[in-house]
Amino acid sequence: MQLGKLDERIHVMDASSNAWSVIKDIAQSGVQEEAFYVCDIGDIISKHKEWKIKMPRVQPYYAVKCNDSLTVIEVLAALGTCFDCASKAEINKVLSVGVDPSRIIFAHPAKPLSHLRHAAAVGVDLMTFDGERELHKIKKVFPTAKLVIRIRCDAAIAKSCLGKKFGCDPEREAPHLMNVAHSLGLEIVGVSFHVGSGCDDPPIYHKAIAASRKVFDHGVFLGFSMKLIDIGGGFPGEKGCSLDRIAQVVNNALEEFFPDCGTQVIAEPGRFYVASAYTLAANVHSKRELRNVKDGSKTSVMYYINDGVYGSFNFILYAPAKVTPIPLKGTKHAVYPSSIWGPTCEDIDKVVNFIFLPELSIGDWLVFENMGAYNLQVASPFSGFPTPKVHTVIDERGWRLLKNKDLMKETHFVIGNSPPNLPPGTGRDTIDEKSVFST
Repeated sequence: MQLGKLDERIHVMDASSNAWSVIKDIAQSGVQEEAFYVCDIGDIISKHKEWKIKMPRVQPYYAVKCNDSLTVIEVLAALGTCFDCASKAEINKVLSVGVDPSRIIFAHPAKPLSHLRHAAAVGVDLMTFDGERELHKIKKVFPTAKLVIRIRCDAAIAKSCLGKKFGCDPEREAPHLMNVAHSLGLEIVGVSFHVGSGCDDPPIYHKAIAASRKVFDHGVFLGFSMKLIDIGGGFPGEKGCSLDRIAQVVNNALEEFFPDCGTQVIAEPGRFYVASAYTLAANVHSKRELRNVKDGSKTSVMYYINDGVYGSFNFILYAPAKVTPIPLKGTKHAVYPSSIWGPTCEDIDKVVNFIFLPELSIGDWLVFENMGAYNLQVASPFSGFPTPKVHTVIDERGWRLLKNKDLMKETHFVIGNSPPNLPPGTGRDTIDEKSVFST
């Protein structure tokens, strides 16, 4: 698929560059004022390699809801991942890049009828359920669907507890639902769970896989062709996080409860793939100094940036989060207690409540890492402030890996670090285009 705009293409960096140097080039170009992202595709490739090495039995189905960037979907499709979609719009986006319907699971336990009809029309037949009424809807609209029963097993520590909304009790409700499905003549092929987004409780995967085994066996008893277990999401993706602890628990539990390699094992990683790939740069457009009423000494500084909780930092409103700003320009100035505010007039538009920062000037840039998951796709241009633009980059090594993959073409790439909205010559555009595309 050829992308329609230069801005949407992936910029191939030269060997001396990285995502941070590109951020500096854009910020210091003299023509950039709005907040912007740099997405490093090389980071996504590294995450995929880590997944395949550490959990080789588990086929990743990327959770599109986490970040529905068309570029991200194209890259992951080229790398061989499958996809977890929660709506007909997500299904259409994944299909639009040439992904076969067999590589999609409709992993929403409560689906509108129109979305079910659409799934049937485009051939996405693998889907989850967790309630009796959902079974009757599926029977009416898509009776040949391949069903995966979703059970509940919540992590003690997670950014979002999805079990509050979805998942049936594996001991009390699951057998009944499977009996109902059998009586309706529907086909159940597997079991799924989701321990919670951003899980920090690795042992919960052992408990959930053990519970899945019992439900799986009941399906076999009823005569279903049980062949799949979906271990959901919850895998951390921020810089410095490791998949090791969860991978060890998952691998051991699969060996204990599902040793038969004929059982297909899938997962729904989202933030694991994209969280650390995206870095946000925001501009300080205003500041306010607070002073001691007695001696006039500076007590703290309020900084106003051009992105906030109605934009990229919306996650602050609904989940505990630690946001760490990094001044792009190094400074040796004394540090002051500081707060960082978004651009709107709303008093809840506060990005950081308290942090020690060196004194910044209007026009300086703050950089925020780990901004690829559940940010842009739910951001809004509230009060007329635009959502940040994304500039996508890749190193030569990553480019050489992707350029010959299915679903990727040379037209996806442009040589040079600099986005096309910058003046000619800005940045490190030193790769010779003919030499690169002839390798």
